[in-house]
Amino acid sequence: MIKQENIAITHGGKFHADDVFSAALLKILNPQIDIVRTFQIPDGFHGIVFDIGAGKYDHHQEGAEVRENGVPYAAFGLLWREFGESILSKCLSEEQTKKEAAHFDEKFIQPLDENDNTGSGNQLADMISRFNPNWDSDESQDFCFSKAVDLAAIILNREFDCIMSSQKAKEIVEAALANSKDNIVILPRFAPWKMVLIPSDAEFVVYPSQRGGYSAQVIPVDFDTKESKCDFPKEWAGKPEDELQRISGIPTLTFCHKGGFLISADCLEDIIKACKLARDL
Repeated sequence: MIKQENIAITHGGKFHADDVFSAALLKILNPQIDIVRTFQIPDGFHGIVFDIGAGKYDHHQEGAEVRENGVPYAAFGLLWREFGESILSKCLSEEQTKKEAAHFDEKFIQPLDENDNTGSGNQLADMISRFNPNWDSDESQDFCFSKAVDLAAIILNREFDCIMSSQKAKEIVEAALANSKDNIVILPRFAPWKMVLIPSDAEFVVYPSQRGGYSAQVIPVDFDTKESKCDFPKEWAGKPEDELQRISGIPTLTFCHKGGFLISADCLEDIIKACKLARDL
């Protein structure tokens, strides 16, 4: 956590995604912090200063830091590098925290940092910039900045929730994989499974359907293709329920997607039978 006074300073005037997301991150770390926008750092101020003042969390000065991959840091990236792991470590192991913090920097923060430094273009950054008051608006820039920070905080919190949720899913899927038979993985409930099962030998994943009964999906060969390790029969694809049951010989098989990657059945025994039949055909 931040051990400074509950004040942070950034630049005034027009704001950008960099200072907005930096402020949102600081508010997530310390909800009591007050973000002050100004053009002059007060003498003797020892709190956090970002995106202004050529200090630890600024990037406009000569010799500003650049990542090993060539992407220059902006204030958001510099703050994340120092404080990001403390957010994720609340629910993740040390190893997971370092991995996920680096992944978040690469996928979410670096595009914003690069946009701020180079003007490379970024849809999220453009959206944040729209919060600046129009030329004919009576709204204050500080008020508009505050609204943009509120949105950025919502986005960041959702991103962090997704990271935590993905880790929980990973644990569920790994446990199901360890107990799987015949390369058919049965999940106790649906959970994102691709990160675990695509690299594995598993060919099908089964889970309870929100519509009742069970669904099964084929597992892709890799992350970059729609090719599956084992397909459901083309003869099943898109067929009405009664015809599907007649063709397959499986009494509770109710659905096969026209793309052939997803099936549904009323009972677990039949969904497993369908997967085995598809593999043996």
